Amino acid sequence: MRTALRFLATLGPAGYAPIAPATAGSAVVAAIGWFLPVPPLPVALALIALGTALAIWICGEAEKTLGHDAKPIVADEAIGQSLALLLVPHALAAFAASFLLFRLFDVWKPLGAREIQRLPGGFGVVADDVIAGLTACAAFHLGWWAARAAGWIA
Repeated sequence: MRTALRFLATLGPAGYAPIAPATAGSAVVAAIGWFLPVPPLPVALALIALGTALAIWICGEAEKTLGHDAKPIVADEAIGQSLALLLVPHALAAFAASFLLFRLFDVWKPLGAREIQRLPGGFGVVADDVIAGLTACAAFHLGWWAARAAGWIA
């Protein structure tokens, strides 16, 4: 059981990337998202809600052996990156922008994300990524709307 939890918490080998494991975890999620069919919005939101609950538990359990918000724990990136990709057009530039925005906000930790990550257990591990994912999603769609309004993209 512990091995399976660790595998889920680290997204397999992604959490053990020698440089920037959180970025590796986000990249894995974005790549998987590229190849999956896009579910209707209510289904996507339900899956993210279920995934968030599971990630909180998985990350909390992984902390018991790996340490508080240890670098190899990247299941939280799966939630944040999934939120960042909500309603993003299936275009390489859009996915890349969503990925970069999520990584920026996950590192920067705006809107109380730095403070909320101090919550105990898996809640703290996942909560800051939820904030970063929602912020990245909003920034992407605002930027995409502005680019379309300016005629830079169709």
